[in-house]
Amino acid sequence: MGRRLGRARGAPPPEAPPPRPEGELVWIHVTGAARRAPLLRLGQRLRELRPGLSLLFTADGEVTPPARLPDAAAWQALPPDAPGAAQRFLAHWAPDCCLWSGGAMPRALMAAAAQAGVPLFLVDAAEADLDRGARAWWPPVGRRPELRRFDAALARDEAVARRLRRAGMAAEAISVAGPLQEGGGPLPCDEGELQHLAGALAGRPVWLAAMTQPGEVASVLQAHRAAMRLSHRLLLILVPDRPEDGPAAAEALAAANLPTARRTAGERPEDTTQVYLADTRGEMGLWYRLAPVTFMASSLEAGHGGRDPYEAAALGSAVIYGPNASGHLDAYARLVAAGAARLVSDATSLSAALSQMIAPDRAASMAEAGWAVVSAGAEVTDRITDLVLDTLDIGRAA
Repeated sequence: MGRRLGRARGAPPPEAPPPRPEGELVWIHVTGAARRAPLLRLGQRLRELRPGLSLLFTADGEVTPPARLPDAAAWQALPPDAPGAAQRFLAHWAPDCCLWSGGAMPRALMAAAAQAGVPLFLVDAAEADLDRGARAWWPPVGRRPELRRFDAALARDEAVARRLRRAGMAAEAISVAGPLQEGGGPLPCDEGELQHLAGALAGRPVWLAAMTQPGEVASVLQAHRAAMRLSHRLLLILVPDRPEDGPAAAEALAAANLPTARRTAGERPEDTTQVYLADTRGEMGLWYRLAPVTFMASSLEAGHGGRDPYEAAALGSAVIYGPNASGHLDAYARLVAAGAARLVSDATSLSAALSQMIAPDRAASMAEAGWAVVSAGAEVTDRITDLVLDTLDIGRAA
C-alpha cells in the first residue's frame, strides 16, 4: 500500500475539480505571469480552429487566473508532486496533449503523463526560467533523462536549443521558434455578410465601440456626436459586451435621438443610420474588418479589465482604450510603443482622440503599426497551433 498523504489539522480539503467535458481537451501550463496572456490567446485560437475543443489551464503559484477565460476552459491548480495525486489529476482530466511552457514539469506529474501516454510539448523554452527554482532542468552536472519524455520542444533561440540537447533531449525533437508573444490569427467572419455590409457602407467613415458596458454607452455617444461635427456621415457600430445588454443600449440610443438600426431585429444600416447596434455574439471578426478605428471598451469603467486589443489590430483597426485595462496591459503597452493605440481617460478625451483618428491617413498609419506588432507573435502561435492540431488529428484517427 502506498504512503498516505495527510493534511494539516483544520486545513480545508482540496477543492474538487469541475467535471471533465466531453470530447478533446488540451492542457496548457502557464509558467510566469508574462506568458498568461499569449497562452490564453493561443487557447482561444485553438478553439476557433477546432470546434468542440475544451481547454484546461494550470499555472505556477505566481500566476493568477484571468478575469475572463476563453469559452469551454477551466483553470485548475496543479496537484501535489506525488505519484498518487498526479495520477488522479490525469485520470480526471485525460488530456489529449499538454503544452508546458518554460521550466521543469514536476517529476511525478511527468512520469504519470508518460505512463498515461499524454503527448508532451515544451513550448517557449527560455534560459531565464529553465534555470530558476528548485526544479530547474539543468543541475550543475549530469543529464536529465526525463527531458526525453517530451515529444517536441520549441526553444526561443539557438542557445536554449543547445542546452536542451546537452541536457539529454533528442536533437530531432528540438526546433528554434522564437519567443511566444501575444498575437495570433484574425477572428473569422461570414465573408458574404462582410461583402454585403462593406458594399452598403462604401464611402462612409465607420468606427467601432467594442464590448461596451452599460455605463460606457453615454461616453461613446458623446464622442460620436462630437466626431459627426467633422464627419457628418460617420457611422458608429456599437457592440455591447453581453447581448443581453442590447435592450438597455437601444433605450439609450432612442433617448439620444440617434437614428439606429438593430442587428437582432434584422435591420441593416441605411444612409440615414447613425448607429448600428450589433447586439449579437460571435461576430467581432466582421465588425473589426469594417471599422478602421476601434474603441476597446470595458476599459473606461473600473472592474472589467479591458478586452484583447490584438483582435482589432490583427484585422487592421487602430485602437483606442481607457485606463482600466488591467487584463491586457502588456498588449496595450506594445501597441502604444508602436504607435498603434491611444489611451483616453474619459468621454472628453475619447471625443478628441476619435475626431483625430477618423482621418483615413492617421487610421491607416496606426493600423499598419498594429499589424506589425500582431504579426511578430503570429508565427510562433501558428507553429504551436499546427503542432496541437496535428496531434489531435492523429489521436482521432487512431
